[in-house]
Amino acid sequence: MDHIQNHGKDLTGKTALVTGGTKGIGKAIADQLAQAGASVIVTARNSAESEFGHHFIAADLTQAEDVSRLAAEINEQFCGIDILINNVGGLTAPGGGYSTLSDEDWENELQLNLLAAIRLDRLLLPGLLTNRGVIIHISSVAGKQALWHLNMAYAVSKAALNSYSKALSSELASKGVRVLTVSPGATRTDAMVGVINDFAHALGLTFDEAVEQLIKQVGGVPMGRMSEPEEVASLVHFLVSPSAAYLTGANYMIDGGSLPVV
Repeated sequence: MDHIQNHGKDLTGKTALVTGGTKGIGKAIADQLAQAGASVIVTARNSAESEFGHHFIAADLTQAEDVSRLAAEINEQFCGIDILINNVGGLTAPGGGYSTLSDEDWENELQLNLLAAIRLDRLLLPGLLTNRGVIIHISSVAGKQALWHLNMAYAVSKAALNSYSKALSSELASKGVRVLTVSPGATRTDAMVGVINDFAHALGLTFDEAVEQLIKQVGGVPMGRMSEPEEVASLVHFLVSPSAAYLTGANYMIDGGSLPVV
């Protein structure tokens, strides 16, 4: 039985691109896909250290010309890919609600969390269609549960990504390409630790007190902790594997049970 299960998750011979793949959830995904046999390409704005062990291409995916250059390089060097993980994203806008958010804040969140994925999908889809590949969009539970005082613009951009991902899955299902969304809750990455430290400093709390406060604000996390990047990566690995061949169009929450809706 273990042999059958492991074979179903084998990615030998597949080529994967992981955006934002040098740290946090992206790095955990890249590492797990490589361990499953895939050849992994990672991209991020800053150059990667050699110990990452994956083919690295520097690109700022908020810039259309960089997306075009990345796609051209991938198509030239690898003749397309089988797996696309749109992981790049982040919370860049200030908290505080509508009055604190400028046009630039809104535009930055949409560029990073929505348009980067749309542009890259469009340019890499010819190869993905040929290879009957898989696209995963890494979203967030914020796309379903916005906190106006913390992440309004980010939440809106992720909600838009969810809608786009569902629409794209419907278009491509009959053409052999699967499109899925993964929405992590609070995950213990360096970026999240930084956000919590800033939150703690602003309120005069310890780190643990700030974590407790944030968990309360999202209605609690029944499992009582943040997820680890490797747990998100394990879900992504399953979804891109042959074991998930009949799955498309769904949005998978990995949030320790925090989202208070069915």
